Amino acid sequence: MLLQVQGVDAYCYTGGKAFDAARPTAVFIHGAQNDHSVWALQTRYFAHHGFNVLALDLPGHGRSKGAAKASVEALSQWLLELLDAAAVARALLVGHSMGSLIALETAHAAPDRVSQLALLGSTYPMKVSEALLEAARSDEQSAIDMVNIWSHSSIAQKPSFPGPGFYAMGGARRLKQRIAQINPERVLYTDFSACNGYANGTAAAASVRCPTLFIFGLRDMMTPAKSTRLLTTAIAHAQVVQVDAGHELMAEQPDAVLDALFAFASAPAAA
Repeated sequence: MLLQVQGVDAYCYTGGKAFDAARPTAVFIHGAQNDHSVWALQTRYFAHHGFNVLALDLPGHGRSKGAAKASVEALSQWLLELLDAAAVARALLVGHSMGSLIALETAHAAPDRVSQLALLGSTYPMKVSEALLEAARSDEQSAIDMVNIWSHSSIAQKPSFPGPGFYAMGGARRLKQRIAQINPERVLYTDFSACNGYANGTAAAASVRCPTLFIFGLRDMMTPAKSTRLLTTAIAHAQVVQVDAGHELMAEQPDAVLDALFAFASAPAAA
C-alpha cells in the first residue's frame, strides 16, 4: 500500500488484506536500519484475524522515499501525517526499539490518535555509545555487524524457527545491508543519532494513559532489563511480558511475541 506523505511515497505492508475502514487498525513501527519485514511473522496473523495492518517503512528505509528523519519528534510527526493519509483516526501503535520511541512520542503528542501502545525492546534514554555512533558514520558495515551480534541471543538458531532454512541472524544482517545499499546516506547513523538525541521520554511516558504493553527480551544486550525501569515505572499501569530472546525478539520468539501482542490488542478494554 502506497500513501503520499510529505509529498513522497510512503509504503505500508497490509498483511495480505485490503485496508477496511470498518476494522480496528494496528500500526507496526520498525527500528533502526530496518523496514516493515521485521514484523512479517506477526502482521499477517493480525491482518487475517480482524485488524487492519499498516506495517510501515520509515522515510529513507525500504520502499518509502525521502531522507531518513533526524529526530524522533520528526518521525512522530511523519507518522501522524501517514495516519491522516490513510484516514485512520485512532490506532494501536506497536514499536520496536527506535520505533518504540516514535510510538511513545506519538502517544504524547496526539493521545487521541492512540488507542493502545505496545513497546518492544524499548528503553529510555536510548543512548548509543560513541564508538558505535562513529562506526555507523565512518564504517557502516562494521556497525551493522556489531549491532547484529549484540541483537541476538545466540548465533545458533533453534529447530522451532518458522520455515525451512529460516536464519534470523543472517536475515537481520542482510536486511541492514540492503537498507545501506538502497540509501547511501548513512541511515544507520541518522537513526542512531535520533535515538541518542531523544530527550522527551520522561515527559512522554508520564503522559501515557492508554493501555500499554511492554515486551522485553530476557537476553537483550541492546536494551537490557536494568535500563527499562524508568519507562516501566513511569507507565505503572502497563503490562510487562518477557520472552527468552535478544533484541530481535520478533524473529527469535515469533510465537511468544505474537501471542502477547494479539492478546493485548484483543482485550475487551481495547474496545
